Amino acid sequence: MSQLTPEQLLEEQLRAAQGGGGVVEYLLHRLKPHLPPWLVGAGAGLVSWPAHWYWSDNAAATAGLTLASVALTGATWFAGKSTTAQRRLHSAITVAAGTGWFTAAAIAGPNVGPMAGLYFIGAPSLALSWNIRQILRRNDATGADGGIWEKVGLAKTLTTRAEAAPNKATIGYQLPRGELTNDDVSKALPKLASALDVPPNAVRHLADPESASRGQITIVPHDLLKNTVPCPGPSHPGGSIAAPVHVGIYEDGTEATMYFPGDPQAARNAMHLLVMGMTGSGKSEGGLTALAEVLTRHDVIVWASDPAKADQTLGPLLPAFDWAALDMPSTKAMVKALHAVIPARTAWLAKYGYKQWEPACARAQADGSPGMPYLLAWFEEAAKTIRETDEDAFTGIAQEARSAGVSLVVSMQRASHNQMSTDTRASLGSSWCHGVRNDTDAGFALDDDVLDAGAKPQVWKDKKPGYSYLVANGIPETFWATPLRDYLTGREYLEWVVVAFADIRPAADPVTAQTAAKAAGRHYAQRTRHPLPGTTDPQPAQEDPTMPDHPARGLAQDDDQAPAFTAYDGYSNPDDDYDDEDLDAIDPEQELPRPTTVVQFAERPPAQPKIQLTPKQARQAMEDLLDEFEAEGRTILSPHDFMEHCDRHGRSRSWVSGQVAQFVMAGRLAETDETGVYRIVRDDEDEAA
Repeated sequence: MSQLTPEQLLEEQLRAAQGGGGVVEYLLHRLKPHLPPWLVGAGAGLVSWPAHWYWSDNAAATAGLTLASVALTGATWFAGKSTTAQRRLHSAITVAAGTGWFTAAAIAGPNVGPMAGLYFIGAPSLALSWNIRQILRRNDATGADGGIWEKVGLAKTLTTRAEAAPNKATIGYQLPRGELTNDDVSKALPKLASALDVPPNAVRHLADPESASRGQITIVPHDLLKNTVPCPGPSHPGGSIAAPVHVGIYEDGTEATMYFPGDPQAARNAMHLLVMGMTGSGKSEGGLTALAEVLTRHDVIVWASDPAKADQTLGPLLPAFDWAALDMPSTKAMVKALHAVIPARTAWLAKYGYKQWEPACARAQADGSPGMPYLLAWFEEAAKTIRETDEDAFTGIAQEARSAGVSLVVSMQRASHNQMSTDTRASLGSSWCHGVRNDTDAGFALDDDVLDAGAKPQVWKDKKPGYSYLVANGIPETFWATPLRDYLTGREYLEWVVVAFADIRPAADPVTAQTAAKAAGRHYAQRTRHPLPGTTDPQPAQEDPTMPDHPARGLAQDDDQAPAFTAYDGYSNPDDDYDDEDLDAIDPEQELPRPTTVVQFAERPPAQPKIQLTPKQARQAMEDLLDEFEAEGRTILSPHDFMEHCDRHGRSRSWVSGQVAQFVMAGRLAETDETGVYRIVRDDEDEAA
């Protein structure tokens, strides 16, 4: 529903009520907004008669009325300090004249001497002055400070509408045509913030795309993002990657989302994303939040690289990636593989009649061939990758990958000209900018129109981790310059995502896998398969198209089954002194020679008796332990309380922590003020809630 201008709102108030009213009712309805001053004047004249009858011969009443008149006039002047000078003076004169006449009338009489004449001339004059002021206020463009437009260099600007909400004000404006433009408003934002005494990024501007002289200004005086916001959990668990990925919350409470695949019906292209922010700005934590959301979907695979920090940042999510490149040789191989898989995937999409990737691509096709999941290529600390490969390493990928069902994410601290080519930065299209050092750095991630609208990430620097601006496909322009705060995801939550959604994450399709194996060689074919949290066993074997004798890769195995072996675990050392051609010369069918000598260096340690439990049985054991603790009357627990019981079942400490996190998500345990300590939620307490 469109907002009414002040003129339209007043006209609506003055409009006669519908339902067959006559002329008298219409006139009375129009007069209602102007009646209060006249009613006050008439009331003062009527009350003066009983006042004179009671107080005419009372000296104490005379003194009291005089003091009250002076006090009311002074109070009016003091109360008007925060309003305009004209309104303050007008109010004080009205109160002084009204109370002065009433005091004289109560003492001498309303009809004595000039008292009656003063009343019949003064009361209507004061009432009309307020009526005139009310009418002129419809076109008042000075705001609450009597000339704020003039103060900031926007004289003659008219306020077309004003909306007030808790901690947010939106003001529409009309500039004098031919004298000012919306660019002048953008340049005046710092002065406007100073005039209103608010932070520099609390004032934002949105120009009307159909007019160079109209727009709106949004003012948010208080920072509502100062408290961290924990991740509320997956937004679309088990859904499609085509659904929005939730990463944080805007200052007005709206959830911040991003879209990776394109949608022709919504006129939205697939997204390539630049993630930027200085050290300490929360850039990597925000990336983990987005990746955790992606890994809860059933039709997307992730290739992730971090040659600078290895598993320090991506560690909790490594088991969920189809390919994790944690050194420079494998990262270079991943870039090479992406260049190769793009035309292969495009050809597959064209074969089955798809102009771009859509959720139906991930399902089995009409001829029985397996589907093709979406591919997200995430390059963390990409400056090192670009520096040691080529500044145009991602240019071709960014320009060609959208039509192949591939999204490229490049994360770095500073996307300057000597770090990344301008062609690559222009091809990325979308940006997620956290705190930066200065306005020059902000210009590397955000377009000029976003900066002109009031986006100022340089104000945060590294002092407000998680604060960011998101400029991406599918996000309304009104949010481009609106600050958001990334959701905070702890390690336990990330591990829970990896374990809980292991069964729904897809395998790489044959086209992508075969092409990547051919282009990257052993870096893809023998990539390390990281075990799921809480287990020491490698993940299920993955089908390698270059070696068809290995078990076929499918969805993660059922919890009741023991994990299968890993086909190539332990053969991904990048420092090996052989190359891919040597691997191609190996005959996988050749039988290995039998060993002739066995060397024993030490006595084998005695085997420790362990109870072999399936994952499902181990989880049930955790449930039973929690029930025992509750039966014992215990109220406070920590993961350490489960450790001694679970070690003998062959479960690691990280697995125990993951199970505790699931108890919290299920409502069996509740967090306390002390980190790592939880409270048992009783059944009766849960029912009462």
